[in-house]
Amino acid sequence: MEFKESRTAQNLLKAFAGESQARNRYTFAAGIARTEGLEHVAAIFEETARNEQEHARLFYAHLAKLAPSALESTACYPAVAGDTAAQLRAAVSGENEEWSALYPEFARIAKEEGFNDVARTFEWISKVEKEHEDRFQRLLDHVVNGTVFQRGEKIYWRCMECGHIHEGLAAPRACPVCMKPQGWFEPVGEKF
Repeated sequence: MEFKESRTAQNLLKAFAGESQARNRYTFAAGIARTEGLEHVAAIFEETARNEQEHARLFYAHLAKLAPSALESTACYPAVAGDTAAQLRAAVSGENEEWSALYPEFARIAKEEGFNDVARTFEWISKVEKEHEDRFQRLLDHVVNGTVFQRGEKIYWRCMECGHIHEGLAAPRACPVCMKPQGWFEPVGEKF
């Protein structure tokens, strides 16, 4: 089967566009989190944006290798307005769709059509997207429950600016070392 006529070509285009747009959405979401004083959440959005950029690069590499010329595709992509909680809800939903439905199906089709390298890329990235969903869900739970900067037990909190470590039920209102506000503290050892 010729690549340009394959469903895999269309799926790679959709995945490339989707990952590229997710990168930008997460970068925008980081700005929203930052304005709400949630520097730790912003940093996770930015880290995930870099992951999505790499996913886009991997999909693009397959396209560049297999596509003899420009390909055309149409698809729908989300546009989300709102606060950090809204951004996290949208991120959870998008990541879930990628790992649980889209990428496994795209991998199956790529295998059927004989594009095994492409199938493996979809399978591996699907696993990463599951981790992204889980991380965003944990963050959303903390934002919704008001536990971003406090816990029910003593934990260690690290200032993301100077590295100061604080032990307590809550992050301090300001870092005693560099004076950055509470939003610059992240929990130490929690999986995000």
